[in-house]
Amino acid sequence: QVQLVESGGGLVQAGGSLRLSCAASGSFFSISGMGWYRQAPGKQRELVAQISSAGNTNYANSVKGRFTISGDNAKRAVYLQMNNLKPEDTAVYYCNADGVLYTLQDFSSWGQGTQVTVSS
Repeated sequence: QVQLVESGGGLVQAGGSLRLSCAASGSFFSISGMGWYRQAPGKQRELVAQISSAGNTNYANSVKGRFTISGDNAKRAVYLQMNNLKPEDTAVYYCNADGVLYTLQDFSSWGQGTQVTVSS
């Protein structure tokens, strides 16, 4: 089983910064990629940014130039540096990890979510 623990959410004023962290633990063979998603009230969960184990990144258009995703394969961790935050970034942010278990089954795990609130 794979567990993801997130931290770093909070309340910030528009224009401010926050850094989210997510660490994976448990028994698994490998992680192929990790990412951050968010869900605002009344909206569907959407991709924010993702990074592969090789370091390739992908961002939602709405956060390009403001957010940076990075990973630490040794720590099985992923980070999201969020700068120039806007009120529309307010959401619950979820960490996701995709990989392979020792049973050679694929897995896709989610963290419990961390609230990010940006005040205007």
